[in-house]
Amino acid sequence: MSDPRRVNPVEALPGLATPGPRLPAPPLPPIEALPAPAAPDPACPRCRGDGVATEARGERAVASVCACIPPCARCRGTGQVHALVHGVPRSGRCRCQQIPDRVLLFNGAHIPGHYAAASVSGFVMGALKAGDHAKQAALAGVSPWLAGQAARGLILHGAVGRGKTHLLVGLLRDLVLKRGQRVRFIEFTRLLSALKAGYTEGRSDAAVFDDLVAVPILGIDELGKGRLTDWELTVIDELIGRRYNANALTFGTTNFRPGPPSGAAAPNAALLDAPTQTLGDRVGERVWSRLVEMCDFVEVGGADARAWPRG
Repeated sequence: MSDPRRVNPVEALPGLATPGPRLPAPPLPPIEALPAPAAPDPACPRCRGDGVATEARGERAVASVCACIPPCARCRGTGQVHALVHGVPRSGRCRCQQIPDRVLLFNGAHIPGHYAAASVSGFVMGALKAGDHAKQAALAGVSPWLAGQAARGLILHGAVGRGKTHLLVGLLRDLVLKRGQRVRFIEFTRLLSALKAGYTEGRSDAAVFDDLVAVPILGIDELGKGRLTDWELTVIDELIGRRYNANALTFGTTNFRPGPPSGAAAPNAALLDAPTQTLGDRVGERVWSRLVEMCDFVEVGGADARAWPRG
């Protein structure tokens, strides 16, 4: 038997009505009736129509969603769309979320701050300005990757200052912002420094290598650079060997001409613009053999871009 002195806590709250029957949810609209997702301004000078603005912050290039993108009328800012697809209720992420996703991908790529604005189109403009047909030939060489038609890696080679790193970063940028690919950039000497720092702190190199092997597309700047110590050769052998075994796409740049080990003497650092050694001399016979199987080689020629008149 219930105690008449006990009071229902809901009834005891002043002004609170007893819950009534639940109202039916409004009918879902057909997917065709929804407005288009928010899109960037194609004429925006800040993001150049990508919807992703990039800038240098210290040593790293950082991306953000561009302010030219209006609020999304399709999902009303929730990031989720609920609609009828062929008469069946469906829910999913709004296509406006593609741009924030690609911002995260870009920020995880470790692009150097100096190349925050580097793009393939900017490379073309510089080539035309200089009248440099060799650079246009280099661009033609990377076009299969821009079109998503290549399943092999790519090594850009040429003398100092020809724009190899700019073109590599521009290619990685397009793969992120136009195709949503996960990429990573690493300069070889920075990789060596990161490994040495880990040893000093008592950490193994497994985490560094695992990260660089797991990424679907890796861009290695300055292949062949270094002092050719046994340890340095072991590092490049492990990195290329593990990516070879993983069938992972590897891009790179080098100042050394493609070729197997020739036995030539190490170059004078002051004369690196015309090195006598091949890339095979610098990375070892096994790494060279794997690079040939993994990658195509495209020359970036012409004059030293750093010597062009500014303005």
